[in-house]
Order: sequence, then C-alpha cells, then structure tokens
Amino acid sequence: MRALVLLCCFMASLLLPGQAEEVEDVSEEAPLRDRSHIEKTLMLNEDKPADDFSVVLQRLRKIYHSSIKPLEQSYKYNELRQHEITDGEITSKPMVLFLGPWSVGKSTMINYLLGLENTRYQLYTGAEPTTSEFTVLMHGPKLKTIEGIVMAADSARSFSPLEKFGQNFLEKLIGIEVPHKLLERVTFVDTPGIIENRKQQERGYPFNDVCQWFIDRADLIFVVFDPTKLDVGLELEMLFRQLKGRESQIRIILNKADNLATQMLMRVYGALFWSLAPLINVTEPPRVYVSSFWPHDYKPDTHKDLFLKEEISLLEDLNQVIENRLENKIAFIRQHAIRVRIHALLVDRYLQTYKDKMTFFSDGELVFKDIVEDPDKFYIFKTILAKTNVSKFDLPNRDAYKDFFGINPISSFKLLSQQCSYMGGCFLEKIERAITQELPALLGSLGLGKNPGALNCDKTGCGETPKNRYRKP
Repeated sequence: MRALVLLCCFMASLLLPGQAEEVEDVSEEAPLRDRSHIEKTLMLNEDKPADDFSVVLQRLRKIYHSSIKPLEQSYKYNELRQHEITDGEITSKPMVLFLGPWSVGKSTMINYLLGLENTRYQLYTGAEPTTSEFTVLMHGPKLKTIEGIVMAADSARSFSPLEKFGQNFLEKLIGIEVPHKLLERVTFVDTPGIIENRKQQERGYPFNDVCQWFIDRADLIFVVFDPTKLDVGLELEMLFRQLKGRESQIRIILNKADNLATQMLMRVYGALFWSLAPLINVTEPPRVYVSSFWPHDYKPDTHKDLFLKEEISLLEDLNQVIENRLENKIAFIRQHAIRVRIHALLVDRYLQTYKDKMTFFSDGELVFKDIVEDPDKFYIFKTILAKTNVSKFDLPNRDAYKDFFGINPISSFKLLSQQCSYMGGCFLEKIERAITQELPALLGSLGLGKNPGALNCDKTGCGETPKNRYRKP
C-alpha cells in the first residue's frame, strides 16, 4: 500500500509539470542584474537612424554577378568547395554562431542578450540536453516562428542552400523572428549541444556538414564551455578540425564561472587551455571570456567586477563585428573571388597540358589520368605560382582535383582564352579587375568615411538585376 501511495505521488508530479515549475521558480528566485551595460555597449538605446548601406550591398551584388559568378559557373567551382553564394548571403546581416557541449548555457546566453526571459519565445533551457534544433533568431515586426522548410524555400533569405541536407534536417531547423533592436544588426544561431556518447547517425542528418555550412558563413563563433564539461571527445575534436582557418572568428567562453571559488576557477581555466591546446594549433591563442552569462546576480564572494568586465569586453567584441559588417562582407567576396580565380587558372592549366600531350593515337583517359595522378610532373601548380597575385597558401588540395575531374570530365571545360566575347569581354580579365580595382575601391569608400549612398547607380547599375544579354526577350 505504501509503495502504491508513493507511485501515485510520483505520477502526480509528472502530470502537473506547471505546478512543479512554479514551486521551483519560487524556491530558486534570485535577484536580476542590471542590463544597462548591455544597452550602452551595444548602443541599443540610441535613436539615430540606421545606416543605409543598401546601395553598397547592391553594388557588391552587381560586381559578384557580373565579374565573379560567370567564371565560378563556367569552371564549376561550387563542386570543388561546396560553397555557393546567394543574393541572400550577400545582403544578409552578420551571423553569430553558438557552439559547444550540451547544457553549457548557449541558449541561456542568447535569452540574456536579447532579454527573452519570461517571454513565450525564450529558448528552452535546462540541465538536460534541451536544444535539438538549429535555431536562427532574426529580426521581424512581431514575434513568430518560421519552419525550416519555409526558410529554405524563401530565396530572399540566406538559408536556401540548406535544402541540400535533406528534409530530416529541415525538420530540425527553426527560425524565430523577434522585434529586438540588436537583431536589426545581427543574426544569432543556436546549435544542438555536442553529446560525445551519441553516434552521428542517430541525428538523422549530417550534423558535421551542417555545422560546417554555418561555420563558413559566421562572422563570430562563440564556443561555450562550463566548468563541468571540459572533456574533449571525438565529436568536439571533429568540430575544432572544422574551425581550422577560422581562428580569428573564434571566441572561447568559460560560462557559469561564479559557481567556482577563485582557486578552483584558476584550475579549471588552466584545464580548459590544456584540453584545447592540441585542437587549436595557432601561435596566438583565442580570446577566452570568463563570466556567467545569464540574468541573475552573481553569487556572493565571487569576482563580480571581473565577471562584469569580461562580459562588457565580449559585448564590445560583438559590437565591433557588427560595426565592421560591410568591410567583412566585401573582404569575404574578394577572398571568394581569389579562390575562384585560382581554381579557373588550375583547370585551364590541366586542360592546356592535356591538349599538349594528346596525339592522334593517344588514349585520352590514360593521358589525363597520368596528369591528374602526378600534377607535379607536369608543373601544374608551379606554373600557377609563377603568375602574379597567387600565393602558395591559397592553392587547393591537389587530391581534391582527382575527385573533381572524376565527376567533371576535362573535355567539358574550355580554355580561359576561349572564355571571351566581343560585348562581354574576358572572364579572367573581369574577375581580376574586380579583385584588384572594384572591390578595393568599394572597401576604400567605406574606410575613408565616404557616404555609401553617394555611389551613382546610374553609372554602376548597382540596383540592376543581372540579365542574360544573349537571351531573346
């Protein structure tokens, strides 16, 4: 009988979760911290009108479509790098990506920065793994959620390429529009926590590939830890491999720091660096912020002043990325153009070598197999390095071209000298002009403090939709 009574009490507690939460909230109610430093650092209280950079973005879009994309499509660059740039990506706001193990405070941190606590659209948080979706927080006129399948179908947004990861992933993608002033200038992306004892196949979609897609597009990457989850497993190790080359965007956050005494916090800080040292192999270590990013007051007898200064420093870092969003966007497109140019030069060199080695009696497959298996024998890459404006550090992996030409026969490409027309000019000359003149000039107009709206759209055609001049109306 006693066991039955206990069982009934247990079932009642499960059937009445709302009441249980109310009791828990009352018992754990804590004073809230002042948020004025957030508004001040991020300049959320300023009433100045938002800068209109639409002219610059349209000019950037014009340069991409007219000078970069033709060469990109002609030599199928997207099949080498799996990175297709859309109009939505060019005009999108800076993206801040939150990564890390489960239940380290990623969702709580977003709720805190946006002030979503106690609203119906706050991200769900808890001690157990709670976030199973990729959640994108964007600006909107009113609070509403957007299904992943709708986000991917909207070509005006920058998320349409996510369709390639399948319907199972789109069911794990959700967007939330919030009328918050910070989201007018930035987009937050919350990710599922890393669980080391779970196989990737159980997620039902390629988790690492999806993370890579967001990493490639993120302007700032917060990798969050808490003092109880410093172990590095296979999944976290794989994540840091994907972050190679993006060290300048990475910020490490040691969250929930007020849970530890000073001596223990120092030990945990050292243990975190010890765990991450083999994974971040750079001369200058990434910036580490130590604080507790949530709305409640810091626990007594902790370094409150230090934690507050660390939080303000992180907010200043975030604000700097927002302020430099146009410069970063132009630099990103220019970097993409450089990679497209190098890829086109390499394909052109492979094709020219193939034509030189072919004779009337040659077997085309055997000739090209010899070239692609040992490109150094034919000075493929050394010839490209001899050209101006090509760095050896920008050259792609040679083995990648074995797979690339396995899918795309060399005979399907044209030489760069043949990619010219009387009206349109040459593809190579146009992309080189964009890299050396047009994009630096656009960047310089921002750096010199010129009015971006002063660009003459009548001359540049910055608002013009790209057209196919050879297509009959």
